[in-house]
Amino acid sequence: MKHKLNFSIVINAPKAKVWSTMLDDATYRVWTEAFSPGSHYVGEWSKGSKIFFLGPDPTTGKMGGMVSRIKENRLHECISIEHLGMVHDGKEDTTSEAVKAWVGMNENYTFKENGKNTEVLVELDSTGGDFEEMFKDMWPKALQKLKELAEK
Repeated sequence: MKHKLNFSIVINAPKAKVWSTMLDDATYRVWTEAFSPGSHYVGEWSKGSKIFFLGPDPTTGKMGGMVSRIKENRLHECISIEHLGMVHDGKEDTTSEAVKAWVGMNENYTFKENGKNTEVLVELDSTGGDFEEMFKDMWPKALQKLKELAEK
């Protein structure tokens, strides 16, 4: 059954800086190391674009990750990502039984400026299980790293 996971952090920086720190390739690679060293994206953040979130598989060393679509992009306000499938060893999988449970899941980022601070709100669809526990551990670490980078 699908439900939402929510994470947030307040960053002492304007939302334009937080936005660029979160999405620019060089800094994206740093804050997403909390999920997996070598994490990166291939594609662009414009609405309707296909984007790949990739990294080396810790068990095989081969490239894996997610294939997604940018559902919404309102500059400095919000990004919405719809997950379409997985990438295994460089190949897209959008139809197997393994991915059907979470195809169509969304990941949303909202940026709210309050004075000199920006609150980043992250909302993820989840089906529970091991991935949920993993995200509960990893997202706070990733957001803390984002905060450190944006406040430099």
